[in-house]
Amino acid sequence: MSRATIPGLIVSAPRSGAGKTTVMLGLLRCLAEDGVKVRPYKCGPDYIDPAFHRAACGEASRNLDSWAMGPGVLADQLGLSGEMALAEGSMGLFDGVARAGASGNGSTADIAAITGWPVVVVMDVSGHAQTVAALAAGLREFRPDVRVAGVILNRVASPRHERLCRLALDDAGIPVFGALPRRGDLTLPERHLGLVQAVEHPDLQSAIASYAAFLRAHVDLAALRALAAGGRPLQPSSRIRPPAQRIALAQDAAFSFTYPHLLAAWRAAGAEILPFSPLADEPPPDADCCWLPGGYPELHAGRLAAAQDFLAGLRRFAGNRPVHGECGGYMVLGQSLTDADGQVHRMAGLLGLETSYATRRMHLGYRRARLRSPLPGHDRGQDLLGHEFHYSTIVSQPDAPLAKVFDADGNPVPETGSRRGNVTGTFFHLIAEAP
Repeated sequence: MSRATIPGLIVSAPRSGAGKTTVMLGLLRCLAEDGVKVRPYKCGPDYIDPAFHRAACGEASRNLDSWAMGPGVLADQLGLSGEMALAEGSMGLFDGVARAGASGNGSTADIAAITGWPVVVVMDVSGHAQTVAALAAGLREFRPDVRVAGVILNRVASPRHERLCRLALDDAGIPVFGALPRRGDLTLPERHLGLVQAVEHPDLQSAIASYAAFLRAHVDLAALRALAAGGRPLQPSSRIRPPAQRIALAQDAAFSFTYPHLLAAWRAAGAEILPFSPLADEPPPDADCCWLPGGYPELHAGRLAAAQDFLAGLRRFAGNRPVHGECGGYMVLGQSLTDADGQVHRMAGLLGLETSYATRRMHLGYRRARLRSPLPGHDRGQDLLGHEFHYSTIVSQPDAPLAKVFDADGNPVPETGSRRGNVTGTFFHLIAEAP
């Protein structure tokens, strides 16, 4: 049975750093304060922004990824209840990979075309004025199946600057839904993988409240709410299987990168998720499988190395049951992790992997993996789609490779993952099975 998506709106921009997140969080809080049951989304493979979305409006946020999610998996995410959806784009509106995946190239524009949701573009106008109309007009005309409904001006220097921008946009027939004056205090702290996680923000609720007040003063919220449209029927058909019936899942500041749609799919399939905290020195609870997600183990390597109950319990678990780690979890399953200061920390030693942050190198992009041996919940020979994003380098990877792994252009990558006995690990984060 097909499901219709709820009316929605997408907050996008011509590039990263234009102010999407400030606008998104402020809008979510304003809508929630006005009694709207808003459903937040994040376009693309992002772990951090969805937690901020939830903090802003109290509703869980889901990822929408046109490269890794087929139409059925996307429909599963879009069939959620709510009065209105609000999605935050990634990078620039049309930015994605060169080769299309299951439903597109991973761009925000793909999600706009699939859902029918109109796009409001946040335009950073610092350094120019009337040229903003040319940029907005180009975005509006680039894809006929994407509706660019108007813009919000950001980092406006003065009333005169705003007037010049508005006049040019008016001549181009492009609506302006607001103009945000330049302010240096409305920023969120960042680290090497993006924003500091929501749970680590020292005063997140106060920051979001200031964003909401800022938008109420300078944006036509009623016009944006009236703009929400879409509601196209989609056919749900999830291709995400749980790794086991009872899953011991590491969850704390070191292991926080788990896609909400994966956990929801596991639960929908009848799996039971049993969280535990390695940082609290908790061993895995009794379960059929142990799953260590990614996160920031490099920031907690000393504590993890000293967590003897956790490490001993993990080793006992791996004696007769499967254990899998993704990215940071993979590194903790390895022999050692060298932090940014060059200090070597002994890890679980269940795999021979040795990794280091002493010399940082970014590894970023979509991944397609063909399994050379089984992974919990997945069979040998199966193709999995995911995403890799880390700065660690491999010093040694002596175990049998888990998969043949390729980037979005079909080129092989050296991060093949590892397998030793019941223990497996990958640097890519699983998003969905390949259709």
